[in-house]
Amino acid sequence: MEEGNRLIISVLGHDRVGIIYGISGVLANANVNILDISQTILQGFFTMVMVVDFSQSTVDLAELKRRLDEKGQELGLQVTVQHEDIFRYMHRI
Repeated sequence: MEEGNRLIISVLGHDRVGIIYGISGVLANANVNILDISQTILQGFFTMVMVVDFSQSTVDLAELKRRLDEKGQELGLQVTVQHEDIFRYMHRI
């Protein structure tokens, strides 16, 4: 798979039931495949980072971001979506 088709999605907020279900449901409905996922709870704060394949998405990036933001607001979460190349550039050493 080409790197240009991957996105990094980060999720942060207070832990509650349904976070992974809600975010993964938005991705599934847009035909976005989760390639890797890491999640943990730090003193009651839920954190998750996902690498996803956007190449077969049925919506454009702006619409996916809107849907994830809407779900994040519903669940009281901050959801950030970045292209992998931008993420790598911002976090280079």
